[in-house]
Amino acid sequence: MKKFGFIVLVIVVFALVGCNDKPTPETNAKADQANELTLAIGGEPEDGFDPTTGWGRYGSPLFQSTLLKQDSEMEVTYDLATDYQVSEDGLTWEVTLRDDATFSDGESVTVDDVIFTYETAKKSQSVVDLADLENIDKDGDYQVIFHLSHPQSTFLYTLQRLGIVPEHAYAEDYAENPVGSGPYQLVEWRKGEQLIVEKNPHYYGNQPVVEKLTFLFSGEDQALAAAKAGEIDVLSVPITMANQEIAGMKQISLQSVDNRGVMLPYPEPTTNEEAEDVGNPITSDPAIRKALNYAIDREAIVDGVLNGEGTVAYSSTDGLPWGNADTVIEDADQERAEQILTDAGWERGEDNIFEKDGQKASMTLYYPSGDQMRQSLSLVFADMINDFGIEVITEGASWNEIEQEMHANPVMMGWGSHDPVELYSLYHSSMQGIDYYNANYYQNEQVDQYLDQAMHASTEEEANEFWKLAQWDGNTGMSTLGDAPWVWLVNLNHIYYVSENIKIGEQKVQPHGHGWPITDFITEWQVME
Repeated sequence: MKKFGFIVLVIVVFALVGCNDKPTPETNAKADQANELTLAIGGEPEDGFDPTTGWGRYGSPLFQSTLLKQDSEMEVTYDLATDYQVSEDGLTWEVTLRDDATFSDGESVTVDDVIFTYETAKKSQSVVDLADLENIDKDGDYQVIFHLSHPQSTFLYTLQRLGIVPEHAYAEDYAENPVGSGPYQLVEWRKGEQLIVEKNPHYYGNQPVVEKLTFLFSGEDQALAAAKAGEIDVLSVPITMANQEIAGMKQISLQSVDNRGVMLPYPEPTTNEEAEDVGNPITSDPAIRKALNYAIDREAIVDGVLNGEGTVAYSSTDGLPWGNADTVIEDADQERAEQILTDAGWERGEDNIFEKDGQKASMTLYYPSGDQMRQSLSLVFADMINDFGIEVITEGASWNEIEQEMHANPVMMGWGSHDPVELYSLYHSSMQGIDYYNANYYQNEQVDQYLDQAMHASTEEEANEFWKLAQWDGNTGMSTLGDAPWVWLVNLNHIYYVSENIKIGEQKVQPHGHGWPITDFITEWQVME
């Protein structure tokens, strides 16, 4: 598996957490102190808090500021920038900076810091997408000029994701000791246990009411027990634990683009340049891939596995501005699925499993053994498809083991981003085998062309049309109507329990579960006395 990658914007859902003027006696003791909250809202960032290597791409970078940002309605607004202009050819982006921004150590944020950040991110060759950034100039003290080698529609999202780091305080250990101009500053990080942050006294923006935040890193059961004991103010739980009653806390359910689906190896069996097995004799047949998509009952999975806390998924972009609504198919049409197989020469054997040329339609589906949701989805998927007539054997494994198998076997994977560059990363042939992107070695020359045109479009509107064509142009595409290299299943709701005296305001549709996206608007949180 090659290492490198891009990664990877979205629509709005409103979720107001109710509050009581007078908290109940059971209300968390921490929340009684309006200036201090304890949160258990996700895993510990393994790579630390360096934006130049990816921190903040799934939510607010917290410690750092970005040039642009999004409001709760997904409209582009300003952060460190006060204005930006894009040349007609899309190659030059001029960004004007505010003159009152200061890092948490008291030093001013300068144009040089912006240039340093972007050059450092480009050199790191990480998930930050700066492949088309050619060079950067400055014009005076408050204007930075980005020069691109090609127009890049997704550069707008990079300006919203990449937190600015201070050139004077950037060192090898920056990820563990971040200095930034965001609303909070790091006080203590006890790895594997907790992270303590406090208000940045130099923050230029809307001042948060909460002086101190403690993020706990514990198992799901321990975090739930702590919440029931009144020791946690904001708790995230998996859908499998969404039936809890916690005194003094209110449950909220936020829609997301955090999807799950079965990645199907695309080519016939071969090996790549690293001598890894690639391709699968069964899933390389387009009839198998299409039949799987029509045979599965997504609504039943949402109701049965997710307890209604989610939506059906037909792509990784459902409902997004760059999603193609024409790719939605009629769900659970097993008659059509069978017709697709029989038209392609598959026939049912004595055991009711389809066969063709002496080969049984059988495959192994891998899922990460520590992920209860992906395990449940895999088992239900296998049951449904086995009943239909394609044998699916489930196998739990570590991610290290899955990395060795995922180019040649189906895997229950999850994605979901606020940035359409994820489509490029998942489906463009140049991304085959890079990290977890395009792990199934999908390739379609026409899809590549549309994806390239989307990436290099001069406007978002133009780009969105090409993103949609890549999914289905009436003849070919990456969707079920076309090559069907995935069986997308569901989008998961994100479940939180929040103390009744905390109001978190309007929230965007949540991205994939990494990071802490609920903190996007933490400066707007209110704590009622």
